[in-house]
Amino acid sequence: MKLVSRSQWGARAYRTPNGATPYSRARRGVKLHYLGTAYSDRSHDKCDDYVRQIQAQHMDGNGWSDIGYSFAVCTHGYVYEGRGLKRRNSANGNTTLNDQDYAVLLMVGSSGLTKPTDAQLNGARDAIEYCRKEGPAGTWLGGHRDGYATSCPGDPIYAWVKAGAPRPAAQQEDDDMPTAAEIADAVVAKLLAGGGVLENSDFDRLFGRDAIPAARPPYNNPDYFAADGKTVANDTWTFKYAVQTAVENAREAVARLKGLEGSVGTVDMTDADIAALASAVASNPALAEQIAEKVAVKLAERLAD
Repeated sequence: MKLVSRSQWGARAYRTPNGATPYSRARRGVKLHYLGTAYSDRSHDKCDDYVRQIQAQHMDGNGWSDIGYSFAVCTHGYVYEGRGLKRRNSANGNTTLNDQDYAVLLMVGSSGLTKPTDAQLNGARDAIEYCRKEGPAGTWLGGHRDGYATSCPGDPIYAWVKAGAPRPAAQQEDDDMPTAAEIADAVVAKLLAGGGVLENSDFDRLFGRDAIPAARPPYNNPDYFAADGKTVANDTWTFKYAVQTAVENAREAVARLKGLEGSVGTVDMTDADIAALASAVASNPALAEQIAEKVAVKLAERLAD
């Protein structure tokens, strides 16, 4: 388990005496929660900032003695210690419910990012098992809505809970999956076969299924900056943007590239190729960025010939 202690995430000291209240009995089990507000994913170095934000809201906004949850799990699978194993949580709805079960938050929202990542589900499973082994807690497992009138923890998490909170199936490597270099070759060939220009509709058809974080600057997502031109508004960098930018950076050289078409070939990307491409990048942001970089390199190599 990738446990982040209170001191590691910079927790404020809890208020006493309420914040030090211990559980009065062994816990029945674990209840899962979500944020219940809009949430957007962020790089892991920003997650501790958000956990501190939750604590501040609970202490300064709600008037609680500490962050309400026993543990919180970010999308990267790290488990943040909240009130921990021994101090009674305040997130389950009332004193009786708080004393009955641990409260584990998955950092997803009611809008924006609403579905937990595989890493997050693994982290949540780690937290559940940790509570059961070290708490102690029984094997009962549920959501905040069990026994309390709320939509928390949202339908995706609740369905996972009702299925027994299984760990996600391990990603299986497919020997037939195209490599970054092979996909880059296909993109370059598609560029040349299409008269040297890939329109937005082509990118939508080829890469429209991709919505994963893939790269940061210099790939230019026009939504990155807010209206003031400085504030980060959206730090999600998709494979589509990365490849599109790589191609657009070479548009002035299209005429010279077109003359090389015979030596490069005009391999078309079939529906099967597109499906393989979507599968290849769906869970591998690093691969997506490699493909974009290789496209730019291959275009530059052909110009240098």
